Parts: sequence; C-alpha cells; structure tokens
Amino acid sequence: MRIAIITGASRGLGRSAALQCAQRGMGVIVTYNSHPQGAQAVVEDIARAGGKAAALPLDVSQTSGFPAFRDRVSETLKTVWSRDSFDFLVNNAGYGLFEPIASVSEAQFDGLFNVHLKGPFFLTQTLLPLMADGGAIVNVTSATTRVATAGVAPYAAFKGGLEVLTRYMAKEFGDRRIRANAVAPGAIRTDLGGGLSEDFEALLAGQTALGRIGEPDDVGRVVASLLSDEGGWINAQSIEVAGGYNI
Repeated sequence: MRIAIITGASRGLGRSAALQCAQRGMGVIVTYNSHPQGAQAVVEDIARAGGKAAALPLDVSQTSGFPAFRDRVSETLKTVWSRDSFDFLVNNAGYGLFEPIASVSEAQFDGLFNVHLKGPFFLTQTLLPLMADGGAIVNVTSATTRVATAGVAPYAAFKGGLEVLTRYMAKEFGDRRIRANAVAPGAIRTDLGGGLSEDFEALLAGQTALGRIGEPDDVGRVVASLLSDEGGWINAQSIEVAGGYNI
C-alpha cells in the first residue's frame, strides 16, 4: 500500500484529497493544526470505507517542530503500516488573508510566508529521507499567481514562489524518480479566509467559463490522480484547476 502525507487535511481541499487518495487504495496521514476533531473525522471516514489513516498535529509555520513531526511520522508508519517510508507528500496547509498592499503588516506578511513557502520548503527537506524512491509531491498553489486579484498580494506572491520551487524539486529529486507538480485551484467553496459571500461567489462564477465556482472534490480528485500511476509521466507542471477562470 502506498502512503500519502497530506498537510492541512482536517477540512476543505486537504480533506477531499485525503478521501480521494484513500478511495484509490492509498494509506493516508492527515495533519491538522487547530481542528483535531475534523482530522479525526477524516480518519474515521476512511476507516469506515475499509482504508487506513492516521492524524498527526503539525503547525507548518513552525519549522522548529519539523524534526519531532518526522519522528512521529516514522513511528506511525511502523505502527499502522509496518513500513519505514512513505510515498507521497501533499503540501496543502494554508490560510487566506484579504488586505491591500498599502496596509499589510510585517507580521501578516511573515505569517503567510512561513505557511505558504518557508514551511513547505523545509517540511519537504525534513521528510525527504523518509520518502520512498519513485514517490511524488504535490504543492497546492493558487490561480491568483496567474490572475492578479487585489488584496491577496503576499499570499499570491508566496504561492508563485511555491510554483517555482515545485520545478526545482522535480529537477533535484529526479535522480530518485520523485515527481513534483503544483495544483493551482481557482475559487473553491471552502472556509479558507472566512469563505465567500453569495455576491462574491456569483461574481467569480460569472468570470468562469463553466459558470460556477469549484467544490473541494474538483481539486481533490486532481491531487489524487497526480499521485497515482495515471499521473506517472506528469512532472514539473503547474496545473490550474479553476473551470476556466478569467480566460
């Protein structure tokens, strides 16, 4: 059984990706920061469907906690799956902030940077010794890297950095046959950043070729597909999953 670690999987896109991966026969380690009940619910949903999963706490903004997290991952792999390695990493954990450049504080800037770029960089580095050759990484970025949206400049800038980092991961990990791709969601109906108002949903749907905003499963299915054998020849790509937003 192949095993995926998915950060920020207690709700939203991460939850969907975890369930979609489990449906494809993968074991899943889901991480959570402030919502343990949601993570445990994901584990229970997977177990009821006949799969195996575990939930571990992780604050992606605190790199000092990564070595201890790696140790917990190693212990969980041995206890639950009798393995000493995992196959897939999905860097998904994140949060949104709506603030114009003129009023973004340094603390807000640093918080977004730590979660959306620094965290994935050093978490990947920390977990790399436990990742099996022939595995895969998916970094969740954003369609805001392509379409400038006023009020999300730091978030979009760091997601853009993560897209660049994805290509470097593919280049540097290629000798171990580890693929790396980015998935860039458009507007999705989740509670990221407090969710979307009805009026804003309608506006975004009107700017999307398929006439609606996305659902978590629209993205979760793509993440799981990239990790599976079907995505085995896709590497170093950024795939926008946005229904044709602003084209």
